[in-house]
Amino acid sequence: METVKHLDWNLDTPEGNLAADEVLLDWCERRAEQGEALELLRFWMSDRPFIVVGYGQRVEHEVHLDACKQLGVPVLRRCTGGGAVLQGPGCLNYALILRLDAHGPTRSVRTTNSFVLERHRQALSKLLHSICEPISLRGETDLALGNRKFSGNAQRRRRRYLLFHGTFLLQLPLELMTAVLPIPSRQPDYRQGRSHAEFLTALPLRSDQVRQALIEAWNAFEAAPPPPISWVEQLIQSKYGRPEWILHPPGGGDPTMCDRGPFQLSTQGSSGLTSPFSGPR
Repeated sequence: METVKHLDWNLDTPEGNLAADEVLLDWCERRAEQGEALELLRFWMSDRPFIVVGYGQRVEHEVHLDACKQLGVPVLRRCTGGGAVLQGPGCLNYALILRLDAHGPTRSVRTTNSFVLERHRQALSKLLHSICEPISLRGETDLALGNRKFSGNAQRRRRRYLLFHGTFLLQLPLELMTAVLPIPSRQPDYRQGRSHAEFLTALPLRSDQVRQALIEAWNAFEAAPPPPISWVEQLIQSKYGRPEWILHPPGGGDPTMCDRGPFQLSTQGSSGLTSPFSGPR
């Protein structure tokens, strides 16, 4: 079995937490260039609600912007595809950085989806036993209890490594979700036009239980230190905190695939995380 290292890396801002996933991917790419192999499993949870849209989504189509402004819910964009998500307390996030293997389970987008999600399905099923409906893989990147989704996932691939990240819905803030998120413009067949209340469900586990199950599933018992915080700050300033990135989808390309190498990292640190523009307030 592969050896993955874990890190609990919760940053102070929504922008920082989104940037950190991409920094981990670039960090592993950089270390691979120096002959060091590293695979990681990160956990984080936001202490405040915010919306994150998928790489190619149009914010005005997927988010109730007026409601977000009125309620003070920031809107941000991630580097992977998929739909808009309401982040916040009760939404446990993970990120896996895995090596690409031309002859193994990470050889393609489709095989990677199956490889990661099946492992998570098995790990979580051991905890649930018969207390609820069985966990199943639905659509291309969802985990569900019966036909109700509790986990959405996405990936991005570089030259040597991939980022596979997702959420586990442990609490269901339906009132806020309904206020800020319309029914998505694109949806998996199994949703069948259902409302958020009819389509989503909370996984009946605690965050520490889910975390431990994934650590065991990936043999990720050894802890890893995070990359330099200056790398996150630089990516916030150049991308995740910029209105043009947040409000306008990048043009062209498959959001799962590498459209550039690792961003150019400065060796100069800075004093702390910035607090840049973070969408409508």
